[in-house]
Amino acid sequence: MKPIPRLPLPSSPAPGALAGGAACWLLALAALPCAAQVDTVTPVTPGAPVAAVAQADPGTTGADTPPAMPAAAPAPLKVDRRVARPLWEIGLGLGALNWPDYRGAAHSQTYVVPLPYVVYRGRFLRADRGGARAVLVENQRLEIDLSLSGSVPVRNQAGGVREGMADLPSTFEVGPNVNLMLWRSADNRNTLELRLPVRAAIALQSPLRSIGLISTPKLNLDLHQLAGWNVGLLAGPVFGSRRYHEHYYGVRASEATAGRPAYEARSGYAGWHAIASASRRFDRFWVGTYVRHDQLQGAVFADSPLVQRTRNWSAGIGLAWVLASSQDQVLVDER
Repeated sequence: MKPIPRLPLPSSPAPGALAGGAACWLLALAALPCAAQVDTVTPVTPGAPVAAVAQADPGTTGADTPPAMPAAAPAPLKVDRRVARPLWEIGLGLGALNWPDYRGAAHSQTYVVPLPYVVYRGRFLRADRGGARAVLVENQRLEIDLSLSGSVPVRNQAGGVREGMADLPSTFEVGPNVNLMLWRSADNRNTLELRLPVRAAIALQSPLRSIGLISTPKLNLDLHQLAGWNVGLLAGPVFGSRRYHEHYYGVRASEATAGRPAYEARSGYAGWHAIASASRRFDRFWVGTYVRHDQLQGAVFADSPLVQRTRNWSAGIGLAWVLASSQDQVLVDER
């Protein structure tokens, strides 16, 4: 038996890799799950041989020996598309986005914030192109992890539709997420997934308060290395519990005015949303951007006096510099 010569593993970051940790930090305000997920994570053993080939004794053929059958054609080798990446990367940058106070609000705010860049490619805990999550189950067709999201606080404007009402605190959302692989291109670069997250929402106030559930099933198309860019497209409906909708669209009797009647929200369909994102990695520099559209027509709370628009747009951009990375590397399947 003679082993195949050992193959060197790449050690530099892919030029077009999307820094999902940084992107998700910026785009979490838009509830954007970043582009693609990582299939497998395997520690790299430096110098390990990747395969070995054994030769069998062909034997002999005599006059009384039946002729040997032709050898079957060798089965095609499965191409291992995993690449070596640092276990972790950290950096710093700047992000800016314009975002409505809440879905259906007429007022929006522009945020310019520091953008921490964090990528961690652990076996279970990850912050990458799939977002920050804990991977519970994973194979080529299915991944189950924890989905995270949140929202910024809303300060009511004088003369605005919420004048005289309590300000809306920041929220934190967490819950299970099931990703089903529907299609993958032959070169492993492009994927289509069905993502099924359900999250519990918590208002970040004192004391903490549960405000119900939200679910955002969606189709997610990832196109990698499209003229050097990673492009993500997703769209799907939004559903919320009564308490979740009441948090944003309910009006108590004590808050009612002549132009703002009391309103009690219901659970159910909350419209739909679509997001397009693009990002690119230039060695130790990363840039990413997104555009999001929300449509509330037909939502169960569309008749709330706090809904001023049935359509919203938002957008953001982020720039980051990678300052340090781990010398330890892992093999990852970058879809």
